[in-house]
Amino acid sequence: MAQNQASVAPMGKGKRSKVVRYNKWGYIFLIPFVAVFLVFNLIPLISTFYNSFYENYMDGLTQIGPTFVGFENYKQLFSDANIWKFSANTAIMWVMGFIPQIIVSLLLAQWFSDSRLRLKGSTFFKTVIYMPNLIMASAFSLLFFALFSDSGPINDLLVNKLHILDEPFKFFSSVWGTRGLVAAMNFLMWFGNTTILLMAGIMGIDVSLYEAAEVDGASSWQRFVRITLPLLKPILIYVIITSLIGGIQMFDVPQILTNGTGNPTNSTMTLIMYLNKHLYSKNYGMSGALSVVLFFITGILSLVVYNIMYRKRDKEA
Repeated sequence: MAQNQASVAPMGKGKRSKVVRYNKWGYIFLIPFVAVFLVFNLIPLISTFYNSFYENYMDGLTQIGPTFVGFENYKQLFSDANIWKFSANTAIMWVMGFIPQIIVSLLLAQWFSDSRLRLKGSTFFKTVIYMPNLIMASAFSLLFFALFSDSGPINDLLVNKLHILDEPFKFFSSVWGTRGLVAAMNFLMWFGNTTILLMAGIMGIDVSLYEAAEVDGASSWQRFVRITLPLLKPILIYVIITSLIGGIQMFDVPQILTNGTGNPTNSTMTLIMYLNKHLYSKNYGMSGALSVVLFFITGILSLVVYNIMYRKRDKEA
């Protein structure tokens, strides 16, 4: 008996030492990630918080500061009426693009995942709908600018071919026309990616659940509402939060489409475009304060979405 216990002890010790050796290699492989995170994420984040409490800008060729001013940058930021207008612009254009994006993506994901429909050429269409996600925003913006200009093919079609309008519609002089173009571009660029994510979630649902529901006489809509949507909720939370973060960081499309002006009348000026103006003028104190505010807004909204979605799931359970 004593001999058996003696033989077991070294084996346990050997296993522990082997685990330690494996852990050592795990930490070694984490070094590149940690280094990149420190250099490109953590240090800039700390620097942004630091700059937000200082007056630090260029007045012509003269450097003003850095001078510690506490929360003065934040007070000045929130006292500016434009910040609320630019926040509303960002929210409006995100909602205009996201609502059709999530609806169309859900429909396409359901159709492509349903083997009973036997859609022909589904692989081809999956590839096609994802293609806009690979196109740069600058190329998309130039394409839309050419298509929807006053003398572009869209106005030519509406006026000369279909005779719907008597004169060309000035999309880039219209508040809702320009916002609609920004929202349409964001929709076209991202609905394919969202469709792929939702398809992956739907394909992970147990087929026997649908078969049991079909035997019980559930319609396609009932199966979608009662089975697909509840089990797809983790993927939906991910899609909503990542889209929300992308919406708050909306920059490239309106920046290129309006040449950085946010016209007409600043109706397409987003928060990040406003931040870019402070960075361009080298006002690092105000840009740091705005970056910190956006950081907290993003975190709070993400937590709100997460809690609302999971609270609903807990109530349903």
